[in-house]
Amino acid sequence: MPEGWTRALAVVAHPDDLEYGVAAGIAEWTARGKQISYLLATRGEAGIDTMDPAEAARVREGEQRASAAAVGVTDVRFLDHQDGVLQEGPALRSDIAAVIRALRPELVITVNHRDTWGAAPGAPWNTPDHRALGRSVLDAVGDAGNRWIFTERMKKDGVGPWDGVRWVAVAATPAVTHAVEVGEEAARKGLASLLEHRAYITALTDEEPEAYARSIVDRALDMYGQSYGGRRAVAFELHPC
Repeated sequence: MPEGWTRALAVVAHPDDLEYGVAAGIAEWTARGKQISYLLATRGEAGIDTMDPAEAARVREGEQRASAAAVGVTDVRFLDHQDGVLQEGPALRSDIAAVIRALRPELVITVNHRDTWGAAPGAPWNTPDHRALGRSVLDAVGDAGNRWIFTERMKKDGVGPWDGVRWVAVAATPAVTHAVEVGEEAARKGLASLLEHRAYITALTDEEPEAYARSIVDRALDMYGQSYGGRRAVAFELHPC
């Protein structure tokens, strides 16, 4: 992965999206002094079947803030789009572009926008929110640098265009091209980050939360070891801008 950047923005649909592997890479970067902010399109309010959406939104926002802190991220923002029915298009692009213009990152990170979670026939189908969010992120990066797109929002926010994003890094795609090596301490922080989503994990599985989280993080970091000389890593599909 390129290292010639200081500011990054990670944009995802829901609380916990970054914690299934990417957070360990973020822990590695924050330990090197990189500045990283999180932007979530929803509060994941439709993600816990046994919990009222309003309560789930409150709980999951708190879990996400604690999760981010575990890997050295203190700037966590939410857009208040509705969980489960994200719409790809100008409204979402405008909201994302506004944050890109305000924060001026050089790297933007997101999660798989493709139809499936793998390239093989019959690979698990991706969710509508992930597909809509990831595609809107890729488009919003270009929008942010164009002074003639979303001009009223730009005036309202008091910011100018930002065409300084140099790369978009998409995690968990079937077409990875680059990776960041993850050391033992960053892996530990990545595990701690996922464990902060305890209410969500408890509702998701009967497995003991730490065992579940450890299996997820270990699998994510080991997946690309063979391709990267046996080193644990978080891999991305990198799009130069």
